[in-house]
Amino acid sequence: MNRHLSFRSGNPALTKNTFKNISDSSVSKMTLEGTVNKTMIALILLLCSASYTFSNGNTSLIWLGFIAGFILALVTIFKKEWSPYTVPIYAIFEGLALGGISFIYESQYTDIVQTAAFLTFSIFGALLFAYKTKIIKATENFKLGVFAATAGIAIFYLISIVISFFSEPLPIFNPNSPSYGSLMSIGFSLFVVVIASLNLVLDFDFIEEAAENGAPKYMEWYGVFGLLVTLIWLYLEILRLLAKLNSRR
Repeated sequence: MNRHLSFRSGNPALTKNTFKNISDSSVSKMTLEGTVNKTMIALILLLCSASYTFSNGNTSLIWLGFIAGFILALVTIFKKEWSPYTVPIYAIFEGLALGGISFIYESQYTDIVQTAAFLTFSIFGALLFAYKTKIIKATENFKLGVFAATAGIAIFYLISIVISFFSEPLPIFNPNSPSYGSLMSIGFSLFVVVIASLNLVLDFDFIEEAAENGAPKYMEWYGVFGLLVTLIWLYLEILRLLAKLNSRR
């Protein structure tokens, strides 16, 4: 029996059908080592492009980065075999956006970006270690809980976006609100950070399962794509949490 108990994930890039019917004996197979190497390449590309917009204080590329990244994400999801080409470009565009956003946060709160980046990679490393040593296991109940929480957060975010079109953003998303740094607001952001972090465990499980099932080589890049989606979300949520904590000073 396969020890990976289900295909469920909170990551929209890794759904229950992601790795079904993709095995092909005529092509090279996906490996964990190959996925790790490609993850490092993607992160280097992302960090280089982010460093460019951050060091230049260029915030004009934020929307370009996110819109282009979103389009590339959709293409990658529906055309997984294109992922060796779309994912590196996705990483570059997302880096442009993250660099601009990071500059905005850094201009308001000194050293917040360095702290957020350190925490993001520390959480990534700690959870990878916990997963490989079986300290954390992606059981059926674990997956169900993370999936439900992630879906709930997504729905709440969607509602808040709709509300912002007709009135002021909700206080927990509005830096100008007196309640932005309230304990309730900080508690919510902390909860989101925890759920985003736990999604990494599901990503690790999906990648390992794909390698075990003999997925084609291009799925290494698709696994990288899933990790990037979660890491970008986690980094942005940590930035928001740190901003709220700093606003209380």
